[in-house]
Amino acid sequence: MGAGALPQPAPRRHAGGGVGDVTTPSSPQRHAGPTLVVTGMRFEAGIAAGPGVETLHGLRAEALAQGLRQRLARPCAGVISFGVAGGLDPALLPGRLIVASAIQDGTRLRPVDASWSRSLSLALPEAISGVLAGADQAVTSVAAKMALHAATGALAVDMESHIAARVAEEFGLPFAACRVVIDPAQREVPPAAVAGMGPDGSTDIWALLKALLAGPGQVPDLIRLGRDARLARLALLAARGRVGMGFGLLA
Repeated sequence: MGAGALPQPAPRRHAGGGVGDVTTPSSPQRHAGPTLVVTGMRFEAGIAAGPGVETLHGLRAEALAQGLRQRLARPCAGVISFGVAGGLDPALLPGRLIVASAIQDGTRLRPVDASWSRSLSLALPEAISGVLAGADQAVTSVAAKMALHAATGALAVDMESHIAARVAEEFGLPFAACRVVIDPAQREVPPAAVAGMGPDGSTDIWALLKALLAGPGQVPDLIRLGRDARLARLALLAARGRVGMGFGLLA
Protein backbone atom coordinates (compact mmCIF):
# COMPACT_ATOMS: atom_id res chain seq x y z
CA MET A 1 0.00 0.00 0.00
CA GLY A 2 1.33 3.41 -0.86
CA ALA A 3 2.38 5.51 2.07
CA GLY A 4 3.98 8.40 0.24
CA ALA A 5 7.68 9.20 0.45
CA LEU A 6 9.55 6.55 2.38
CA PRO A 7 11.76 7.60 5.34
CA GLN A 8 15.37 6.65 5.75
CA PRO A 9 16.15 3.32 7.44
CA ALA A 10 15.79 3.20 11.19
CA PRO A 11 17.61 0.54 13.23
CA ARG A 12 15.37 -2.03 14.86
CA ARG A 13 15.72 -4.28 17.86
CA HIS A 14 14.15 -7.60 18.77
CA ALA A 15 14.88 -7.80 22.47
CA GLY A 16 16.25 -5.69 25.26
CA GLY A 17 17.24 -2.04 24.99
CA GLY A 18 19.28 -0.57 22.21
CA VAL A 19 19.14 1.25 18.91
CA GLY A 20 15.77 1.62 17.27
CA ASP A 21 14.17 1.88 20.71
CA VAL A 22 12.41 5.22 21.16
CA THR A 23 10.71 5.41 24.52
CA THR A 24 9.59 8.11 26.90
CA PRO A 25 9.72 7.66 30.66
CA SER A 26 6.38 7.18 32.35
CA SER A 27 4.92 10.25 33.96
CA PRO A 28 4.92 10.06 37.76
CA GLN A 29 1.38 11.41 37.66
CA ARG A 30 -1.24 8.71 37.07
CA HIS A 31 -3.95 9.80 34.67
CA ALA A 32 -7.58 9.16 35.57
CA GLY A 33 -10.02 7.22 33.42
CA PRO A 34 -9.93 4.00 31.40
CA THR A 35 -7.29 2.82 28.96
CA LEU A 36 -8.36 3.68 25.41
CA VAL A 37 -7.71 0.79 23.00
CA VAL A 38 -7.53 1.74 19.32
CA THR A 39 -8.24 -1.03 16.80
CA GLY A 40 -9.03 -1.17 13.12
CA MET A 41 -11.65 -3.92 13.09
CA ARG A 42 -14.66 -4.76 15.18
CA PHE A 43 -13.43 -8.24 16.15
CA GLU A 44 -10.23 -6.70 17.56
CA ALA A 45 -12.28 -4.31 19.68
CA GLY A 46 -14.33 -7.25 20.96
CA ILE A 47 -11.17 -9.03 22.07
CA ALA A 48 -9.81 -5.87 23.70
CA ALA A 49 -12.95 -5.09 25.73
CA GLY A 50 -12.84 -5.60 29.48
CA PRO A 51 -12.55 -3.88 32.86
CA GLY A 52 -10.78 -0.53 32.74
CA VAL A 53 -10.95 -0.42 28.93
CA GLU A 54 -12.76 1.66 26.35
CA THR A 55 -12.38 0.86 22.64
CA LEU A 56 -12.34 2.97 19.50
CA HIS A 57 -12.51 1.12 16.17
CA GLY A 58 -13.50 1.38 12.54
CA LEU A 59 -11.93 4.79 11.84
CA ARG A 60 -9.08 5.63 9.47
CA ALA A 61 -6.67 8.48 8.83
CA GLU A 62 -8.05 11.93 9.72
CA ALA A 63 -11.37 10.50 10.93
CA LEU A 64 -9.44 8.45 13.49
CA ALA A 65 -7.42 11.48 14.57
CA GLN A 66 -10.60 13.50 15.05
CA GLY A 67 -12.31 10.68 16.92
CA LEU A 68 -9.32 10.33 19.24
CA ARG A 69 -9.18 14.04 19.98
CA GLN A 70 -12.89 14.08 20.81
CA ARG A 71 -12.54 11.09 23.12
CA LEU A 72 -9.38 12.36 24.82
CA ALA A 73 -11.14 15.56 25.80
CA ARG A 74 -12.46 13.35 28.62
CA PRO A 75 -10.27 11.58 31.23
CA CYS A 76 -8.16 8.71 29.92
CA ALA A 77 -5.29 6.80 31.54
CA GLY A 78 -3.46 6.10 28.28
CA VAL A 79 -3.79 4.93 24.68
CA ILE A 80 -2.79 1.56 23.22
CA SER A 81 -2.95 0.37 19.61
CA PHE A 82 -4.02 -3.29 19.53
CA GLY A 83 -4.86 -5.77 16.81
CA VAL A 84 -3.39 -7.34 13.69
CA ALA A 85 -0.65 -6.01 11.43
CA GLY A 86 0.88 -6.86 8.09
CA GLY A 87 4.28 -8.47 8.35
CA LEU A 88 7.28 -6.59 6.92
CA ASP A 89 10.13 -8.63 8.38
CA PRO A 90 10.31 -11.86 6.31
CA ALA A 91 11.21 -13.84 9.44
CA LEU A 92 7.86 -13.19 11.12
CA LEU A 93 5.09 -15.75 10.68
CA PRO A 94 1.33 -15.29 11.20
CA GLY A 95 0.48 -15.14 14.90
CA ARG A 96 3.79 -13.53 15.93
CA LEU A 97 3.26 -10.99 18.69
CA ILE A 98 4.99 -7.59 18.67
CA VAL A 99 5.28 -4.99 21.44
CA ALA A 100 6.33 -1.75 19.75
CA SER A 101 9.57 -0.01 20.70
CA ALA A 102 8.59 2.98 18.54
CA ILE A 103 6.15 3.93 15.79
CA GLN A 104 7.29 5.03 12.33
CA ASP A 105 4.94 7.87 11.36
CA GLY A 106 6.06 9.03 7.92
CA THR A 107 9.58 10.37 8.41
CA ARG A 108 9.18 10.67 12.18
CA LEU A 109 9.83 7.96 14.76
CA ARG A 110 7.28 8.43 17.56
CA PRO A 111 8.03 7.18 21.09
CA VAL A 112 6.20 4.68 23.25
CA ASP A 113 5.91 4.77 27.03
CA ALA A 114 8.92 2.90 28.43
CA SER A 115 7.41 1.54 31.63
CA TRP A 116 4.13 0.44 30.07
CA SER A 117 5.85 -1.24 27.11
CA ARG A 118 8.21 -3.03 29.47
CA SER A 119 5.25 -4.31 31.51
CA LEU A 120 3.59 -5.60 28.35
CA SER A 121 6.77 -7.40 27.33
CA LEU A 122 7.04 -9.02 30.75
CA ALA A 123 3.42 -10.19 30.55
CA LEU A 124 4.00 -11.44 26.99
CA PRO A 125 7.43 -13.09 26.99
CA GLU A 126 6.90 -14.61 23.55
CA ALA A 127 6.52 -11.13 22.02
CA ILE A 128 9.37 -9.47 20.17
CA SER A 129 10.12 -5.77 20.45
CA GLY A 130 10.69 -3.52 17.47
CA VAL A 131 9.44 -0.65 15.36
CA LEU A 132 5.90 -0.72 13.97
CA ALA A 133 5.16 1.34 10.86
CA GLY A 134 1.92 3.21 10.30
CA ALA A 135 0.32 3.75 6.89
CA ASP A 136 -2.88 5.46 5.79
CA GLN A 137 -3.57 2.87 3.08
CA ALA A 138 -3.37 -0.91 3.21
CA VAL A 139 0.08 -2.29 2.29
CA THR A 140 -0.87 -5.39 0.32
CA SER A 141 1.80 -6.26 -2.24
CA VAL A 142 5.04 -8.07 -1.51
CA ALA A 143 6.95 -5.30 -3.31
CA ALA A 144 5.40 -2.58 -1.14
CA LYS A 145 6.10 -4.56 2.02
CA MET A 146 9.73 -5.07 1.00
CA ALA A 147 10.16 -1.37 0.22
CA LEU A 148 8.67 -0.26 3.53
CA HIS A 149 10.78 -2.74 5.47
CA ALA A 150 13.96 -1.62 3.68
CA ALA A 151 13.17 2.05 4.30
CA THR A 152 12.18 1.81 7.95
CA GLY A 153 13.41 -1.46 9.43
CA ALA A 154 9.89 -1.88 10.84
CA LEU A 155 8.71 -5.36 11.78
CA ALA A 156 5.09 -4.86 10.70
CA VAL A 157 2.62 -2.22 9.53
CA ASP A 158 -0.90 -1.22 10.49
CA MET A 159 -3.25 1.68 9.79
CA GLU A 160 -3.89 2.96 13.31
CA SER A 161 -0.72 2.99 15.43
CA HIS A 162 0.88 6.10 13.91
CA ILE A 163 -2.26 8.16 14.36
CA ALA A 164 -2.89 6.89 17.89
CA ALA A 165 0.74 7.64 18.84
CA ARG A 166 0.55 11.11 17.33
CA VAL A 167 -2.65 12.11 19.15
CA ALA A 168 -1.60 10.54 22.47
CA GLU A 169 1.56 12.63 22.26
CA GLU A 170 -0.53 15.76 21.66
CA PHE A 171 -2.44 15.08 24.88
CA GLY A 172 0.62 14.08 26.90
CA LEU A 173 -0.75 10.58 27.54
CA PRO A 174 1.15 7.27 27.81
CA PHE A 175 1.10 5.30 24.56
CA ALA A 176 1.89 1.68 23.72
CA ALA A 177 1.23 -0.70 20.84
CA CYS A 178 0.74 -4.46 20.76
CA ARG A 179 0.14 -6.07 17.38
CA VAL A 180 0.03 -9.58 15.90
CA VAL A 181 1.21 -10.46 12.39
CA ILE A 182 -1.61 -11.65 10.15
CA ASP A 183 -0.20 -11.65 6.59
CA PRO A 184 3.53 -12.43 6.35
CA ALA A 185 5.88 -10.25 4.31
CA GLN A 186 6.24 -12.74 1.47
CA ARG A 187 2.50 -13.05 0.87
CA GLU A 188 0.21 -10.76 -1.13
CA VAL A 189 -3.09 -9.70 0.40
CA PRO A 190 -5.84 -10.48 -2.15
CA PRO A 191 -7.86 -7.43 -3.30
CA ALA A 192 -11.07 -9.13 -2.16
CA ALA A 193 -9.84 -9.05 1.44
CA VAL A 194 -9.36 -5.28 1.27
CA ALA A 195 -12.71 -4.82 -0.48
CA GLY A 196 -14.36 -6.79 2.32
CA MET A 197 -13.20 -4.39 5.03
CA GLY A 198 -16.28 -2.35 5.91
CA PRO A 199 -15.96 1.34 6.84
CA ASP A 200 -17.11 0.56 10.39
CA GLY A 201 -14.46 -2.11 10.95
CA SER A 202 -16.78 -5.03 10.22
CA THR A 203 -16.64 -7.48 7.29
CA ASP A 204 -18.67 -6.38 4.27
CA ILE A 205 -19.77 -9.76 2.92
CA TRP A 206 -21.43 -8.37 -0.20
CA ALA A 207 -18.36 -6.35 -1.18
CA LEU A 208 -16.22 -9.42 -0.59
CA LEU A 209 -18.44 -11.62 -2.78
CA LYS A 210 -18.53 -8.98 -5.52
CA ALA A 211 -14.73 -8.82 -5.54
CA LEU A 212 -14.52 -12.62 -5.70
CA LEU A 213 -16.94 -12.76 -8.63
CA ALA A 214 -14.75 -10.24 -10.44
CA GLY A 215 -11.61 -12.23 -9.64
CA PRO A 216 -12.34 -15.85 -8.69
CA GLY A 217 -8.64 -16.67 -8.87
CA GLN A 218 -8.28 -14.98 -5.48
CA VAL A 219 -10.06 -17.82 -3.67
CA PRO A 220 -6.93 -19.86 -2.74
CA ASP A 221 -5.16 -16.76 -1.40
CA LEU A 222 -8.27 -15.76 0.53
CA ILE A 223 -8.49 -19.22 2.12
CA ARG A 224 -4.85 -18.99 3.13
CA LEU A 225 -5.45 -15.53 4.60
CA GLY A 226 -8.36 -16.96 6.57
CA ARG A 227 -6.04 -19.54 8.11
CA ASP A 228 -3.52 -16.83 8.94
CA ALA A 229 -6.30 -14.73 10.47
CA ARG A 230 -7.28 -17.60 12.75
CA LEU A 231 -3.71 -17.84 14.06
CA ALA A 232 -3.60 -14.09 14.60
CA ARG A 233 -6.94 -14.09 16.40
CA LEU A 234 -5.84 -16.87 18.76
CA ALA A 235 -2.65 -14.95 19.54
CA LEU A 236 -4.63 -11.78 20.26
CA LEU A 237 -7.00 -13.66 22.57
CA ALA A 238 -4.10 -15.21 24.47
CA ALA A 239 -2.31 -11.88 24.79
CA ARG A 240 -5.43 -10.08 25.98
CA GLY A 241 -5.95 -12.66 28.69
CA ARG A 242 -2.51 -12.01 30.13
CA VAL A 243 -2.16 -8.23 30.08
CA GLY A 244 -4.85 -7.72 32.70
CA MET A 245 -7.13 -4.84 33.63
CA GLY A 246 -6.64 -1.74 31.54
CA PHE A 247 -3.98 -3.54 29.48
CA GLY A 248 -1.66 -3.38 32.47
CA LEU A 249 -1.80 0.38 32.81
CA LEU A 250 -4.30 0.36 35.67
CA ALA A 251 -2.83 -2.55 37.62
